[in-house]
Amino acid sequence: MPVREIVMFPADVLEQPCKEVTTFDRKLSKLLADMYDTMIENDGVGLAAPQIGISEKIAIVDIDDQNGTIELINPVILDKQGVQTGPEGCLSFPGLYGEVSRANYVKVRTYNRRGKVRTLEAEGFLARAIQHEIDHLEGVLFTSKVEKYLDAEDLESTEG
Repeated sequence: MPVREIVMFPADVLEQPCKEVTTFDRKLSKLLADMYDTMIENDGVGLAAPQIGISEKIAIVDIDDQNGTIELINPVILDKQGVQTGPEGCLSFPGLYGEVSRANYVKVRTYNRRGKVRTLEAEGFLARAIQHEIDHLEGVLFTSKVEKYLDAEDLESTEG
């Protein structure tokens, strides 16, 4: 599948709420495959459709764990609990990292590529990644939530 070009800030599409997906077809499946290849090629753990210039509520997350690739179509957060603070970056802001606080647990209602509704729960880093991507679908960028910007030394100390 083709790797799509990542849209960089300050592109308008990154700060606009997306439209709901109403058609679940082969075109959507192809888009999800392209998004996955684009995310992997750019060494990401998530990608939202606006980041490739498409203003629709579609995102994927894959933190390389037992959950595999999670497809989020028209996702809605049903419940949030706890707080975690940690480093975040974004493919649309290369080289920029900041400390962000998010819920430690989320329960999300979403659709799969065939239009079937499902509910998923996530904790820790997976919950963080899901919230980051859902924010993209609402036109909210991680930079609006950064408590402190991080440099390379800060990042190395958080990875250790």
